[in-house]
Amino acid sequence: MPADAPSPTPPPASPGDASPRRRFPLLAAVTGAALLATVGVAALLVSIFQHKQEARTPFVRVVEVNETSTDPVPWGANWPHQFDSYRRSVDSAETEYGGSSAMPASKLEKHPWLRRLYAGYAFSLDYREARGHAYMLFDQEVTERVTKRTQSGACLHCHASVVPTYRRLGQEERGEEPTPERLAADFDWPAVMAGFRTSSTLFYDEMHEELLRTPDGTPGENRPMFPGGSTTETPTPANVAELPPAPAGGDGDPHQPGEAHPVSCVDCHDPESMRVRVTRPGFVLGIAALAESDEPVPHLPSVERWREGNRAEPYDPNLDATRQEMRSFVCGQCHVEYYCGDKMSLTFPWGNGLKAEQIERFWDDTEFPDGGPFYDYAHGETGAPVLKAQHPEFELWSQGIHARSGVSCADCHMPYERQGAMKVSSHWVRSPLLNLNRACQTCHNVPEQELRDRVAAIQDRTTAQMERAAVAMTDMLDAIEEAQAAGATDEELAPIFALQRKAMWRLDFISSENSKGFHADQEAMRILGESIDYSRQAQVRALRLRTPAAPESERTDEPVRGVTPTERAPLGAPTSVPTEGDAVARAG
Repeated sequence: MPADAPSPTPPPASPGDASPRRRFPLLAAVTGAALLATVGVAALLVSIFQHKQEARTPFVRVVEVNETSTDPVPWGANWPHQFDSYRRSVDSAETEYGGSSAMPASKLEKHPWLRRLYAGYAFSLDYREARGHAYMLFDQEVTERVTKRTQSGACLHCHASVVPTYRRLGQEERGEEPTPERLAADFDWPAVMAGFRTSSTLFYDEMHEELLRTPDGTPGENRPMFPGGSTTETPTPANVAELPPAPAGGDGDPHQPGEAHPVSCVDCHDPESMRVRVTRPGFVLGIAALAESDEPVPHLPSVERWREGNRAEPYDPNLDATRQEMRSFVCGQCHVEYYCGDKMSLTFPWGNGLKAEQIERFWDDTEFPDGGPFYDYAHGETGAPVLKAQHPEFELWSQGIHARSGVSCADCHMPYERQGAMKVSSHWVRSPLLNLNRACQTCHNVPEQELRDRVAAIQDRTTAQMERAAVAMTDMLDAIEEAQAAGATDEELAPIFALQRKAMWRLDFISSENSKGFHADQEAMRILGESIDYSRQAQVRALRLRTPAAPESERTDEPVRGVTPTERAPLGAPTSVPTEGDAVARAG
């Protein structure tokens, strides 16, 4: 090649020909990204592993609890998440129609017709909105229904953590010494049942004293966590026995006075396994009677399965029910209709079914041990022997769409919440309206305001219909009193009293139920409609008796629509109506 010839153009450099100075930043970036990715993946795997371990071990037992641990504080050391929400039941947020945490305003002042509905009954003295579970014992101790009227010890069945006291009383009846070790070791159903029956023979203050004599799992400590707890150091109208206070460092003697607690952890959970369980004898007997009946209960599939079996043993919710059913049964232990007076043991009236008229028929077919027909009290204005509904939430819920769809009480009132890797049921029992996101929107994918409007529409309609039924009831009472003033005989009034009993039972059934119809809105409207009908029938018949010139055939021969002779039979044609003292009113 000549010396003056141009040099050929070199080929472009390949990436591999880059200088080390240019390759280093690229390699560093790739290495850093790989390192970050490795650390991220490792952290994710460690987190997953830790969460799996948390889920595998949901609690660490640092304190021993047993069958006498009615004090919730030791449980809180083992299950802090549940305990933190449980203790919030002292909070006082409220919804439009009260709710589980409403401050105790007087219902008698807000709805004056309640005084006429309950005339002659303890609820005409004092009837207030319910507060949270933390206050359930204290509010019962101080209500005028207890302080001004004699009540049965059975009333503590649902207002206190009472099962260890049942067990102690039952063991004493068997001649055993109820040592703390014996009380704590075994649930002992036979002893619990025996003590349960004994409680119905005691007056309220007597049973309350027994409650304070039972160990609560924290010997030597005598200060309840909740303001609703009861102790000999803080006298209440119910705590009148003047028991000496428990000395510091007490030895846990079963007759040593101490504390009483509202519903607590041991009432719904096995202290060994934490399995949800039913502990109230009234519910165990009531649900067994329901299972023995022929009434369809599609919302309780375990009952239907038991009926298809050999029925060798009574239906036992703790053995036969599903876990989802138990999440309603633990609430149904107390949020129900029942009798807890002193004439017979506390009774859940489910032998015919859970509908209002089926419960009514159960009471109509029931006789007291002395042979007299069942009634709750003699109405203070007319003297009619009538019924009193307690708070039949479980029964009305059983007729609603949520029950039929498999939704439990706890799903709405104790919804699940996330605590780390664990899904924990909130123990802050309250109205779902105060927790719509977790309680409702997990199933209903609609805005919160729409859900609020739906609930308001149901409750407003129910309340309006209830007020109409109340007007019909007061008109009926006025007409009956006018007929009595005109000289109507007991024989003439007997079928009218039967109608009064039916009308007031249905009005009371819905007004005492705490959802204002939401648990089963169409059923609530049906029951209230029947109440109006029976009130108007009674009113018309009473007005005819008021008129002396009315033909005799119109007063005695005309059949009472909706009331058969069988339905009237338990009431008969008494020569005198029962007096208020014939039956001890239920504290409820």
